[in-house]
Amino acid sequence: MIDVVFYFQVHQPYRLRKWKPQDRIRKLELFDEPLNRLVAERVAERCYLPMNRLLLDAIERTDGQFRCAFSLSGTVIRQMRDWVPDALDSFVALAETGNVEFLCETSQHSLAAVIDLAEFEAQVEQQRATVTDLFGAPTTFRNTELILDNAICRKVEQLGFECMMGEGADRLLGWRSPQVPWRPKGCESLKLLLRSYSLSDDIAFRFSNRKWPSWPLFADTYATWLHDVPPPAQFIGLFMDYETFGEHQGAQTGILEFMRHLPEQVLQKPTFRFRTPAQVAAEREAAGELDIDKPVSWADVERNLSAWLGNPMQQEAHARIYALREQVLTLAKKRPDLLEAWRQFTTSDHVYYIATKHHSDAEVHDYFSPYDTPHAAFVTVMTALDHLRAEVQKATPKKKQ
Repeated sequence: MIDVVFYFQVHQPYRLRKWKPQDRIRKLELFDEPLNRLVAERVAERCYLPMNRLLLDAIERTDGQFRCAFSLSGTVIRQMRDWVPDALDSFVALAETGNVEFLCETSQHSLAAVIDLAEFEAQVEQQRATVTDLFGAPTTFRNTELILDNAICRKVEQLGFECMMGEGADRLLGWRSPQVPWRPKGCESLKLLLRSYSLSDDIAFRFSNRKWPSWPLFADTYATWLHDVPPPAQFIGLFMDYETFGEHQGAQTGILEFMRHLPEQVLQKPTFRFRTPAQVAAEREAAGELDIDKPVSWADVERNLSAWLGNPMQQEAHARIYALREQVLTLAKKRPDLLEAWRQFTTSDHVYYIATKHHSDAEVHDYFSPYDTPHAAFVTVMTALDHLRAEVQKATPKKKQ
Protein backbone atom coordinates (compact mmCIF):
# COMPACT_ATOMS: atom_id res chain seq x y z
CA MET A 1 0.00 0.00 0.00
CA ILE A 2 1.09 3.58 -0.69
CA ASP A 3 -0.20 6.24 1.69
CA VAL A 4 -1.29 9.65 0.38
CA VAL A 5 -0.73 12.22 3.14
CA PHE A 6 -2.42 15.59 2.70
CA TYR A 7 -1.21 18.15 5.22
CA PHE A 8 -2.52 21.73 5.16
CA GLN A 9 -0.92 24.70 6.92
CA VAL A 10 -3.40 27.35 8.13
CA HIS A 11 -1.88 30.67 9.19
CA GLN A 12 -2.61 34.37 9.34
CA PRO A 13 -0.30 36.87 11.07
CA TYR A 14 -1.18 39.99 13.02
CA ARG A 15 0.03 42.63 10.57
CA LEU A 16 1.43 45.86 11.97
CA ARG A 17 0.05 49.27 11.15
CA LYS A 18 2.33 51.00 8.66
CA TRP A 19 4.26 53.05 11.18
CA LYS A 20 6.82 55.73 10.37
CA PRO A 21 9.45 57.07 12.79
CA GLN A 22 7.62 60.38 13.28
CA ASP A 23 4.33 58.72 14.25
CA ARG A 24 3.05 58.94 17.81
CA ILE A 25 1.91 55.51 18.95
CA ARG A 26 -0.62 55.09 21.75
CA LYS A 27 0.25 52.41 24.29
CA LEU A 28 0.37 49.01 22.53
CA GLU A 29 -1.94 49.75 19.62
CA LEU A 30 0.65 48.45 17.19
CA PHE A 31 -1.34 46.12 14.98
CA ASP A 32 -3.70 46.88 12.12
CA GLU A 33 -6.89 45.35 13.49
CA PRO A 34 -9.17 46.47 10.61
CA LEU A 35 -6.83 44.91 8.03
CA ASN A 36 -6.30 41.73 10.04
CA ARG A 37 -10.03 41.28 10.55
CA LEU A 38 -10.76 41.98 6.88
CA VAL A 39 -8.25 39.33 5.74
CA ALA A 40 -9.48 36.78 8.29
CA GLU A 41 -13.10 37.22 7.23
CA ARG A 42 -12.21 37.14 3.53
CA VAL A 43 -10.08 33.99 3.77
CA ALA A 44 -12.70 32.25 5.91
CA GLU A 45 -15.37 32.99 3.30
CA ARG A 46 -13.23 32.00 0.31
CA CYS A 47 -11.24 29.10 1.75
CA TYR A 48 -11.83 27.81 5.26
CA LEU A 49 -15.61 27.44 5.20
CA PRO A 50 -16.08 26.04 1.66
CA MET A 51 -13.02 23.78 1.81
CA ASN A 52 -13.93 22.40 5.23
CA ARG A 53 -17.41 21.57 3.92
CA LEU A 54 -15.80 19.94 0.90
CA LEU A 55 -13.50 17.79 3.04
CA LEU A 56 -16.33 16.77 5.36
CA ASP A 57 -18.26 15.69 2.29
CA ALA A 58 -15.23 13.76 0.99
CA ILE A 59 -14.98 11.85 4.27
CA GLU A 60 -18.67 10.95 4.10
CA ARG A 61 -18.65 10.02 0.38
CA THR A 62 -15.66 7.71 0.79
CA ASP A 63 -17.05 6.07 3.96
CA GLY A 64 -14.17 7.45 5.97
CA GLN A 65 -11.41 6.48 3.57
CA PHE A 66 -10.34 10.08 3.00
CA ARG A 67 -8.01 11.44 5.68
CA CYS A 68 -5.83 14.51 6.02
CA ALA A 69 -4.02 16.69 8.56
CA PHE A 70 -3.91 20.36 9.53
CA SER A 71 -1.69 22.66 11.51
CA LEU A 72 -3.38 25.87 12.62
CA SER A 73 -1.05 28.56 13.96
CA GLY A 74 -1.96 30.08 17.31
CA THR A 75 -2.41 33.46 15.64
CA VAL A 76 -5.02 32.23 13.16
CA ILE A 77 -6.87 30.39 15.93
CA ARG A 78 -7.12 33.62 17.93
CA GLN A 79 -8.30 35.54 14.88
CA MET A 80 -11.00 32.98 14.14
CA ARG A 81 -12.13 33.01 17.76
CA ASP A 82 -12.46 36.80 17.70
CA TRP A 83 -13.80 37.42 14.19
CA VAL A 84 -14.96 34.24 12.41
CA PRO A 85 -15.99 31.67 15.04
CA ASP A 86 -17.98 29.71 12.43
CA ALA A 87 -14.71 28.94 10.66
CA LEU A 88 -13.13 27.62 13.85
CA ASP A 89 -16.23 25.52 14.52
CA SER A 90 -15.85 23.98 11.06
CA PHE A 91 -12.30 22.84 11.90
CA VAL A 92 -13.58 21.34 15.15
CA ALA A 93 -16.20 19.47 13.12
CA LEU A 94 -13.43 17.98 11.00
CA ALA A 95 -11.58 16.86 14.13
CA GLU A 96 -14.72 15.20 15.42
CA THR A 97 -14.85 12.88 12.40
CA GLY A 98 -11.75 11.08 13.67
CA ASN A 99 -10.32 11.25 10.14
CA VAL A 100 -8.42 14.51 10.49
CA GLU A 101 -5.25 14.95 12.52
CA PHE A 102 -4.33 18.32 14.01
CA LEU A 103 -0.62 19.00 14.48
CA CYS A 104 1.28 21.15 16.93
CA GLU A 105 3.63 24.03 16.07
CA THR A 106 4.74 27.26 17.78
CA SER A 107 1.93 29.45 19.06
CA GLN A 108 3.23 32.49 17.15
CA HIS A 109 4.41 30.84 13.92
CA SER A 110 7.86 32.03 14.99
CA LEU A 111 11.53 31.43 14.23
CA ALA A 112 12.26 30.74 17.90
CA ALA A 113 13.71 27.31 17.11
CA VAL A 114 16.70 28.85 15.33
CA ILE A 115 17.58 31.45 17.97
CA ASP A 116 16.14 30.56 21.41
CA LEU A 117 15.13 27.00 22.28
CA ALA A 118 13.70 28.09 25.64
CA GLU A 119 11.29 30.45 23.89
CA PHE A 120 10.62 27.75 21.31
CA GLU A 121 9.59 25.34 24.08
CA ALA A 122 7.39 27.96 25.73
CA GLN A 123 5.54 28.63 22.49
CA VAL A 124 5.19 24.92 21.70
CA GLU A 125 3.66 24.22 25.11
CA GLN A 126 1.27 27.15 24.73
CA GLN A 127 0.19 25.84 21.34
CA ARG A 128 -0.04 22.24 22.56
CA ALA A 129 -2.54 23.32 25.22
CA THR A 130 -4.62 25.19 22.62
CA VAL A 131 -4.64 22.29 20.14
CA THR A 132 -5.45 19.76 22.87
CA ASP A 133 -8.37 21.83 24.06
CA LEU A 134 -9.85 22.24 20.57
CA PHE A 135 -8.92 19.10 18.68
CA GLY A 136 -7.23 16.57 20.98
CA ALA A 137 -3.65 16.02 22.09
CA PRO A 138 -1.20 16.30 19.15
CA THR A 139 1.54 13.74 18.55
CA THR A 140 2.93 15.20 15.31
CA PHE A 141 4.91 18.43 15.13
CA ARG A 142 5.32 20.91 12.31
CA ASN A 143 7.77 23.75 12.83
CA THR A 144 7.21 27.13 11.23
CA GLU A 145 7.64 26.87 7.45
CA LEU A 146 8.93 23.29 7.94
CA ILE A 147 12.21 24.64 9.37
CA LEU A 148 14.30 21.87 10.91
CA ASP A 149 17.80 20.63 11.56
CA ASN A 150 19.29 17.98 13.82
CA ALA A 151 19.11 20.14 16.97
CA ILE A 152 15.51 21.20 16.37
CA CYS A 153 14.48 17.59 15.75
CA ARG A 154 16.14 16.47 18.98
CA LYS A 155 14.28 19.18 20.89
CA VAL A 156 10.98 18.15 19.30
CA GLU A 157 11.62 14.55 20.35
CA GLN A 158 12.44 15.68 23.90
CA LEU A 159 9.10 17.49 23.97
CA GLY A 160 7.37 14.15 23.44
CA PHE A 161 6.35 14.22 19.79
CA GLU A 162 6.47 11.04 17.75
CA CYS A 163 6.44 12.46 14.23
CA MET A 164 7.69 15.61 12.49
CA MET A 165 7.09 17.15 9.07
CA GLY A 166 9.87 18.40 6.79
CA GLU A 167 10.79 19.43 3.27
CA GLY A 168 12.11 16.86 0.82
CA ALA A 169 14.86 19.19 -0.40
CA ASP A 170 17.23 17.74 -2.97
CA ARG A 171 20.32 19.07 -1.18
CA LEU A 172 19.22 17.24 1.96
CA LEU A 173 18.31 13.93 0.37
CA GLY A 174 20.72 13.52 -2.51
CA TRP A 175 19.87 10.12 -4.01
CA ARG A 176 17.46 9.20 -1.21
CA SER A 177 13.67 9.20 -1.48
CA PRO A 178 11.41 11.74 0.26
CA GLN A 179 8.66 9.12 0.20
CA VAL A 180 9.84 6.93 3.06
CA PRO A 181 10.07 7.88 6.76
CA TRP A 182 13.48 8.94 8.09
CA ARG A 183 15.02 9.34 11.53
CA PRO A 184 16.90 12.63 12.13
CA LYS A 185 20.46 12.20 13.34
CA GLY A 186 20.62 12.18 17.13
CA CYS A 187 17.00 11.11 17.59
CA GLU A 188 15.97 7.73 18.99
CA SER A 189 12.33 7.43 17.99
CA LEU A 190 11.16 10.52 16.09
CA LYS A 191 9.89 9.77 12.56
CA LEU A 192 10.42 12.43 9.91
CA LEU A 193 7.93 12.66 7.01
CA LEU A 194 9.07 14.77 4.07
CA ARG A 195 7.19 16.75 1.45
CA SER A 196 7.15 15.63 -2.16
CA TYR A 197 7.68 19.20 -3.29
CA SER A 198 7.09 18.84 -7.03
CA LEU A 199 3.74 17.06 -6.65
CA SER A 200 2.75 19.45 -3.85
CA ASP A 201 3.62 22.54 -5.88
CA ASP A 202 1.65 21.25 -8.86
CA ILE A 203 -1.40 22.06 -6.74
CA ALA A 204 -0.11 24.89 -4.57
CA PHE A 205 1.55 27.03 -7.28
CA ARG A 206 1.14 25.69 -10.81
CA PHE A 207 -2.52 24.69 -10.84
CA SER A 208 -3.84 28.04 -12.13
CA ASN A 209 -0.83 28.93 -14.31
CA ARG A 210 -2.13 28.98 -17.89
CA LYS A 211 1.45 28.85 -19.23
CA TRP A 212 2.09 25.55 -17.45
CA PRO A 213 2.19 22.71 -20.01
CA SER A 214 -0.12 20.60 -17.81
CA TRP A 215 -2.79 23.33 -17.50
CA PRO A 216 -5.65 22.70 -17.02
CA LEU A 217 -5.01 19.98 -14.46
CA PHE A 218 -7.85 17.55 -13.74
CA ALA A 219 -8.23 15.21 -10.79
CA ASP A 220 -7.95 12.03 -12.85
CA THR A 221 -4.67 13.21 -14.41
CA TYR A 222 -3.17 14.13 -11.06
CA ALA A 223 -4.26 10.83 -9.54
CA THR A 224 -2.44 9.05 -12.36
CA TRP A 225 0.72 10.98 -11.48
CA LEU A 226 0.40 9.75 -7.89
CA HIS A 227 -0.26 6.19 -9.04
CA ASP A 228 2.89 6.31 -11.17
CA VAL A 229 5.24 7.26 -8.32
CA PRO A 230 8.07 4.71 -8.49
CA PRO A 231 9.48 2.50 -5.71
CA PRO A 232 10.57 2.69 -2.94
CA ALA A 233 7.65 5.04 -2.21
CA GLN A 234 5.72 4.18 0.95
CA PHE A 235 3.86 7.48 1.26
CA ILE A 236 3.44 10.68 -0.76
CA GLY A 237 3.62 13.86 1.32
CA LEU A 238 1.40 16.54 -0.22
CA PHE A 239 2.00 19.51 2.08
CA MET A 240 0.75 23.02 1.23
CA ASP A 241 -0.81 26.22 2.54
CA TYR A 242 -4.54 25.73 3.00
CA GLU A 243 -5.18 29.21 1.61
CA THR A 244 -4.14 27.71 -1.75
CA PHE A 245 -7.77 26.67 -2.10
CA GLY A 246 -10.02 29.63 -2.85
CA GLU A 247 -7.75 32.45 -1.66
CA HIS A 248 -4.38 32.26 -3.44
CA GLN A 249 -6.13 30.45 -6.30
CA GLY A 250 -9.76 31.48 -6.55
CA ALA A 251 -12.72 29.17 -6.95
CA GLN A 252 -12.97 30.29 -10.59
CA THR A 253 -9.71 28.41 -11.32
CA GLY A 254 -11.50 25.13 -10.64
CA ILE A 255 -9.27 24.22 -7.70
CA LEU A 256 -12.15 23.45 -5.35
CA GLU A 257 -13.75 21.15 -7.92
CA PHE A 258 -10.37 19.52 -8.45
CA MET A 259 -10.18 18.68 -4.75
CA ARG A 260 -13.79 17.56 -4.70
CA HIS A 261 -13.08 14.83 -7.26
CA LEU A 262 -9.53 13.86 -6.25
CA PRO A 263 -10.25 11.44 -3.36
CA GLU A 264 -12.29 9.02 -5.48
CA GLN A 265 -9.76 9.21 -8.30
CA VAL A 266 -6.90 8.30 -5.95
CA LEU A 267 -8.88 5.46 -4.38
CA GLN A 268 -9.64 3.90 -7.76
CA LYS A 269 -6.31 2.11 -7.45
CA PRO A 270 -6.72 -0.38 -4.56
CA THR A 271 -3.05 -0.16 -3.54
CA PHE A 272 -3.51 3.51 -2.57
CA ARG A 273 -5.07 4.87 0.59
CA PHE A 274 -5.19 8.13 2.54
CA ARG A 275 -3.42 8.35 5.88
CA THR A 276 -2.59 10.98 8.51
CA PRO A 277 1.03 11.66 9.50
CA ALA A 278 0.53 9.96 12.87
CA GLN A 279 -0.76 6.82 11.15
CA VAL A 280 2.21 6.67 8.78
CA ALA A 281 4.63 7.15 11.70
CA ALA A 282 2.94 4.37 13.65
CA GLU A 283 2.71 1.93 10.74
CA ARG A 284 6.04 2.49 8.96
CA GLU A 285 9.62 2.03 10.09
CA ALA A 286 12.30 4.65 9.46
CA ALA A 287 14.32 3.77 6.35
CA GLY A 288 17.48 5.12 7.93
CA GLU A 289 19.15 8.13 9.50
CA LEU A 290 19.11 11.58 7.94
CA ASP A 291 21.82 14.09 8.87
CA ILE A 292 20.34 17.60 8.76
CA ASP A 293 23.41 19.64 9.69
CA LYS A 294 22.03 22.92 8.26
CA PRO A 295 18.49 24.29 8.56
CA VAL A 296 16.08 23.29 5.82
CA SER A 297 12.70 24.92 5.11
CA TRP A 298 10.07 24.77 2.39
CA ALA A 299 10.46 28.43 1.41
CA ASP A 300 11.96 29.88 -1.77
CA VAL A 301 14.34 28.21 -4.20
CA GLU A 302 17.11 27.85 -1.59
CA ARG A 303 14.84 26.07 0.93
CA ASN A 304 16.88 27.46 3.83
CA LEU A 305 16.46 30.43 6.20
CA SER A 306 17.14 33.14 3.62
CA ALA A 307 13.42 33.94 3.24
CA TRP A 308 13.55 35.42 6.78
CA LEU A 309 17.21 36.05 7.58
CA GLY A 310 18.77 36.57 4.16
CA ASN A 311 19.73 40.25 4.35
CA PRO A 312 21.13 42.64 7.01
CA MET A 313 17.77 44.36 7.59
CA GLN A 314 16.10 41.04 8.40
CA GLN A 315 18.97 39.96 10.65
CA GLU A 316 18.94 43.25 12.54
CA ALA A 317 15.18 43.24 13.08
CA HIS A 318 15.23 39.60 14.20
CA ALA A 319 18.09 40.15 16.64
CA ARG A 320 16.45 43.21 18.16
CA ILE A 321 13.16 41.38 18.64
CA TYR A 322 14.76 38.56 20.64
CA ALA A 323 16.99 40.97 22.59
CA LEU A 324 13.82 42.07 24.43
CA ARG A 325 12.80 38.61 25.60
CA GLU A 326 14.38 38.55 29.05
CA GLN A 327 12.95 41.94 29.97
CA VAL A 328 9.41 41.13 28.93
CA LEU A 329 9.57 37.79 30.74
CA THR A 330 10.69 39.55 33.92
CA LEU A 331 7.64 41.82 33.64
CA ALA A 332 5.21 39.08 32.58
CA LYS A 333 3.28 38.79 35.85
CA LYS A 334 2.81 42.52 36.23
CA ARG A 335 2.43 43.33 32.53
CA PRO A 336 1.28 40.26 30.55
CA ASP A 337 0.24 42.61 27.76
CA LEU A 338 3.89 43.38 27.06
CA LEU A 339 4.73 39.69 26.73
CA GLU A 340 1.75 39.16 24.43
CA ALA A 341 2.75 42.12 22.24
CA TRP A 342 6.37 40.96 22.13
CA ARG A 343 5.38 37.46 21.09
CA GLN A 344 3.36 38.92 18.23
CA PHE A 345 6.64 40.39 16.96
CA THR A 346 8.20 36.92 16.84
CA THR A 347 5.76 35.86 14.10
CA SER A 348 8.00 35.06 11.14
CA ASP A 349 5.94 37.09 8.66
CA HIS A 350 7.37 40.38 9.94
CA VAL A 351 10.90 39.56 8.78
CA TYR A 352 9.60 37.67 5.73
CA TYR A 353 8.18 40.96 4.41
CA ILE A 354 11.69 42.50 4.60
CA ALA A 355 13.20 39.99 2.15
CA THR A 356 14.98 41.34 -0.92
CA LYS A 357 14.66 38.37 -3.24
CA HIS A 358 14.60 38.19 -7.05
CA HIS A 359 12.61 36.52 -9.80
CA SER A 360 9.91 34.03 -8.76
CA ASP A 361 10.82 34.21 -5.06
CA ALA A 362 10.36 37.99 -5.12
CA GLU A 363 6.92 37.55 -6.68
CA VAL A 364 5.83 35.26 -3.84
CA HIS A 365 7.14 37.63 -1.16
CA ASP A 366 5.45 40.62 -2.85
CA TYR A 367 2.16 38.72 -3.07
CA PHE A 368 2.02 38.16 0.68
CA SER A 369 3.44 41.51 1.82
CA PRO A 370 1.15 44.41 2.79
CA TYR A 371 4.05 46.83 2.15
CA ASP A 372 5.16 48.59 -1.01
CA THR A 373 8.83 47.72 -0.48
CA PRO A 374 11.02 45.62 1.86
CA HIS A 375 12.50 48.86 3.22
CA ALA A 376 9.02 50.12 4.14
CA ALA A 377 8.44 46.85 6.01
CA PHE A 378 11.75 47.29 7.85
CA VAL A 379 10.89 50.87 8.87
CA THR A 380 7.50 49.75 10.17
CA VAL A 381 8.89 46.85 12.20
CA MET A 382 11.72 48.89 13.71
CA THR A 383 9.45 51.84 14.55
CA ALA A 384 6.91 49.61 16.29
CA LEU A 385 9.65 47.67 18.04
CA ASP A 386 11.24 50.89 19.32
CA HIS A 387 7.89 51.83 20.82
CA LEU A 388 7.53 48.44 22.49
CA ARG A 389 11.06 48.75 23.87
CA ALA A 390 10.17 52.18 25.32
CA GLU A 391 7.05 50.72 26.96
CA VAL A 392 9.16 47.93 28.44
CA GLN A 393 11.66 50.44 29.80
CA LYS A 394 8.86 52.45 31.43
CA ALA A 395 7.52 49.34 33.14
CA THR A 396 10.94 48.15 34.35
CA PRO A 397 11.60 49.12 37.99
CA LYS A 398 14.45 51.57 38.40
CA LYS A 399 17.50 50.16 40.13
CA LYS A 400 18.20 51.75 43.49
CA GLN A 401 21.42 53.73 43.63
